Amino acid sequence: MIRKHKNHDLEQIINVWYQSSVLAHPFLSSSFVEKVKSDMTNIYIPDSETWVYEVENSIVGFISMMDNEIGGLFVLPNNHSKGIGTKLVDFIKQEHSELEVEVFEKNIIGRAFYDKYGFKKIKKYNHKESGNEVLRLKLIC
Repeated sequence: MIRKHKNHDLEQIINVWYQSSVLAHPFLSSSFVEKVKSDMTNIYIPDSETWVYEVENSIVGFISMMDNEIGGLFVLPNNHSKGIGTKLVDFIKQEHSELEVEVFEKNIIGRAFYDKYGFKKIKKYNHKESGNEVLRLKLIC
């Protein structure tokens, strides 16, 4: 079930982000990951429109939106390849004529998902904080 997140969901959302992020981003330093974890808790989730995917009262995935940009799309690793990410993007795109997202070039899991879904690269740049290349992708809905 997809529903809008509630304040009491924050701990589960951060857990989903952390487990997924560690798997998808092994190239990121632990200090960078800890900084992002703090920012997710205190800035990103509170300042975005976040929808969760729930199975048996447990959050197994979420998507956070800032206007037409996917600020975060994460699914617990043991729930990958079950269509949850696709369902979350399908749900969000009903309200948008186009979507954009940024993904680390080295994030093979994320890139494969967005490629399969039909997102196209519109820009590439160096992310100064992490020292990694980032791809900006776009989908016309």
